[in-house]
Amino acid sequence: MLDITFPKTAILEITYDCNHMCKFCSCPWENTVNPNLFFEKREELTLDKWKNVLHILENLGVNRVGISGGEPLLKSELEDLLRYIRKNTGLNKGKKITLISNGLAMSEKWLSVFKENEVHISLSLPGLSAFEYHTGSKTNTAANVLYWLKRAKEEELSTTANITVTKRNFHELYETIANALIAGADSVLLNRFLFGGRGVTYKDELSLSKDEIREMLDVTETVLEKADRHGSVGTEVPLCLIPEEKRESKHLLVGSLCAAAKSNGFFVIDPSGHIRACNHSTKRLGYIFDDVPIKEKDYWKMFADRTYGLPEMCSDCEHIEKCDCGCREAASICYDSVSAPDPCMNCKR
Repeated sequence: MLDITFPKTAILEITYDCNHMCKFCSCPWENTVNPNLFFEKREELTLDKWKNVLHILENLGVNRVGISGGEPLLKSELEDLLRYIRKNTGLNKGKKITLISNGLAMSEKWLSVFKENEVHISLSLPGLSAFEYHTGSKTNTAANVLYWLKRAKEEELSTTANITVTKRNFHELYETIANALIAGADSVLLNRFLFGGRGVTYKDELSLSKDEIREMLDVTETVLEKADRHGSVGTEVPLCLIPEEKRESKHLLVGSLCAAAKSNGFFVIDPSGHIRACNHSTKRLGYIFDDVPIKEKDYWKMFADRTYGLPEMCSDCEHIEKCDCGCREAASICYDSVSAPDPCMNCKR
């Protein structure tokens, strides 16, 4: 393992379970239409095993963890896990623990737990009128998510509005961001719809065109500037789709390089304890409890060293050294090659 350097941040996907059926979900275990992309749900780790994972990560040089799922609030051991991170490890020292949730299971009790354990809450808000269409939930609503953003603000908890942008909520992006900020969100995390997971089934009705991605960035920057707040785009965007004046924006951070497996980036531990380069990936690269936790070293190093190769259509671009031409895992899922174009590059306009 001496030739493997682990990123400083690990994302812990602590459960497969979820109380939403989001059409845009890119969790690999939610793909049901392509047998070539089948991602088996294996036995979830117990609380004791997750505690062991935390110490293994520290020994690997990791100093920060974030928590996601599935829906992490459905994991009965979550409260104990958060307390263990704070009291028994050096992880996230001086930093908040980011937890990503859809908000359906939020409660006053969770607000108290999050405040006690210095948790930063990232709540999903995939539109206003489009919320039910995207999530499949009749019990959770955009108003409910906005309520919990407001309550968190009142309790002096820091929050992010996590907004996945699709063709179906694109028309209300300005209003979605504005309402989140008015409710009290400190920042915005923008995610363009990506090919993968359950989203494979709905790719034709959810995928953004290149023009829509450009406008998405423009609209978001406009709202953030007016509100004097900040945000970021969660997945790399091809540099040619980022207007030049947005490349060094004061309010919206947009990256064009993949952070998966990079020393200054992140990697993922799935609910069964297996390592993946990123949350979009369908490839388990090793088991965290093995003496050699990365078995698929070549795949890992392809991301860590940025040797995955880039689309031929981008080969003569002057910006090739600072752009990965979009998401490499989305390309792999869509075209069975990490060096294929990001699916958005083959959209019209």
